[in-house]
Amino acid sequence: MLGLLLLLLLCGLGSQGFPARSFKMPKDAEQMVQQYLENYYDLKSVGEQIGQIGRQRKGSLVVEKLKQMQKFFGLKVTGKPDAETLKMMQQARCGVPDVAAYVLTQGNPRWEQTQLTYRIENYTPDLSRADVDHAIEKAFQLWSAVTPLTFSKVSEGLADIMISFTRGDHGDNSPFYGPEGDLAHAFQPGPHIGGDIHFDEDETWTNDLRHYNLFYVAAHELGHSLGLSHSNDIGALMYPNYNVNSYDDIQLSQDDINGIQAIYGPSKNPSQPTGRQTPQMCDSKLTFDAITTLRGEVMFLKDRFYMRPGSHYSEPELHYINVFWPNLPNGLQAAYEFADRDEIRFFKGNEYWAVRGTEMLPGYPRSIHRSFGFPRSVENIDAAVFEENTGKTYFFVADKIWRYDEYKQSMDAGYPKQIAADFPGIGNHVDAVFQKNGFLYFFRGRRQYKFDPRTKRVLTLLKPNSWFNCR
Repeated sequence: MLGLLLLLLLCGLGSQGFPARSFKMPKDAEQMVQQYLENYYDLKSVGEQIGQIGRQRKGSLVVEKLKQMQKFFGLKVTGKPDAETLKMMQQARCGVPDVAAYVLTQGNPRWEQTQLTYRIENYTPDLSRADVDHAIEKAFQLWSAVTPLTFSKVSEGLADIMISFTRGDHGDNSPFYGPEGDLAHAFQPGPHIGGDIHFDEDETWTNDLRHYNLFYVAAHELGHSLGLSHSNDIGALMYPNYNVNSYDDIQLSQDDINGIQAIYGPSKNPSQPTGRQTPQMCDSKLTFDAITTLRGEVMFLKDRFYMRPGSHYSEPELHYINVFWPNLPNGLQAAYEFADRDEIRFFKGNEYWAVRGTEMLPGYPRSIHRSFGFPRSVENIDAAVFEENTGKTYFFVADKIWRYDEYKQSMDAGYPKQIAADFPGIGNHVDAVFQKNGFLYFFRGRRQYKFDPRTKRVLTLLKPNSWFNCR
């Protein structure tokens, strides 16, 4: 049945114009799907002796579990092992099975005492003992900062949470299978092995952004040790896949905080810390940092994420910006596409970066002052858009606009002007803007303006998330 399903592979990235992330069909796709669903989605084997009925039952179970997995990761729910699903299955991840939302571990286990001990039984040769101690200590501090829990390191005897580096079959019925698979796993609170954390020694552990950052993985696994299961919030520390591209990623999200405080309550600190929120495409309060077109499609940028509207062939997509462009910073402030050169320019502060497809162009970041001729008083760009008919790029800075001739590579005379001079009706500030089908779409706070540049009129007032088919 799986073999038949694999014949039904679909192309998972939608429009041909959107740059596809590199993907190579694995030779053992059928085995990989079977193993993944058994490991993380409780797929039970059906004996071959049952015959044709058994094979049909097995096939329907695979479809059911594939749909469950696709729903968890926000993929298009097809029940088929399409390219996006297989790509997700190939990512390095935690070895603990998945569940929905920020749901607590089954049975809601918790530590009854608030003062817990931990012991590092052995050390990886990849890092110094001091680096390992520091990474583990920081991981505990993330969770103690938002709960009444305290953690003390002991050097001998049995601790509440025992931490070790091991490989292969290490006697807990959860073997590791070598590098680039399950990075680590942890056990729910309880006696004996409860709370313990095991790291796969076949991985390469680091204290930077190369290979696998020990602090990040330890913090994730500790969430399991305290009673949390996996979250389907891609911005959460408890998301099952390894998602570290900057040190900013190694912190608790609000989803993580809500989950752990549902078990233990808030910390006793008078100032309660808050975590980052993952953008929700249908949130009526959603705003955007920047918007750009990309080979005919629209990308909405917010914090570390991009949002991409769905189509007849694909679901709306939310993912990390650095999935496509690993070297871009978080918190971009403006972006626009110069389609004639198949180039997108991203702005933050007084610098900008240029990409072509998924390729970062060399020599960036560059200065907006040297490249475009802005005076030193302009410290950042709020929004930008290239107007195809005129070859001009409009830059929005506070309540003013600058107009840049892309072909003469110089600012037009007479600028800056007040925004109202060229774009009446959209207010005196712009958060983001893009052009599509001859119209300009301006975003300011919780409002979106559809603007006709030929008549210089606002045609329609819209909600910012109108592109995501929200109910």
